[in-house]
Amino acid sequence: MDIISSQFKNREIIPAKYSCDGEDVNPPLSFVNVPDDAESLALIMEDPDAQGGAWVHWTIWNITPEIAELNENEIPPGAVEGLNSSGSNGYEGPCPPTGTHRYIFKLYALDSTLTLSEDADRDALEEAMERHIIEKAELIGLYTSPEIETL
Repeated sequence: MDIISSQFKNREIIPAKYSCDGEDVNPPLSFVNVPDDAESLALIMEDPDAQGGAWVHWTIWNITPEIAELNENEIPPGAVEGLNSSGSNGYEGPCPPTGTHRYIFKLYALDSTLTLSEDADRDALEEAMERHIIEKAELIGLYTSPEIETL
């Protein structure tokens, strides 16, 4: 199983459009070679380089495995977006205060759908997925906020 984007390659720069410096919408993501026995897909996007530990930018689950792509700024019917580290539901784009950060999109193929409410965070999602993961794939994007000019 693979996760890819038409807007950036693995370990390359995420376009500013998908960050806090742009439109702050999720990039399009394609899911390739999803296992036939998958009942649902889940996705976690996090920044492991954030101060104080990994910052969760997006959680989404109960994506039907027949969905081959998450389109830009679109959530498929039946999917649920959970809490990010800001405490809100939905996508929160890259926004590092300094330097270049890595943004890891983790895709999980699961053998069931999940009964989590939208107030679930990454920890609750990972706990719910624990014994249901069939396969996992990752896509890593990089982002550097534009430098702030000083006088």
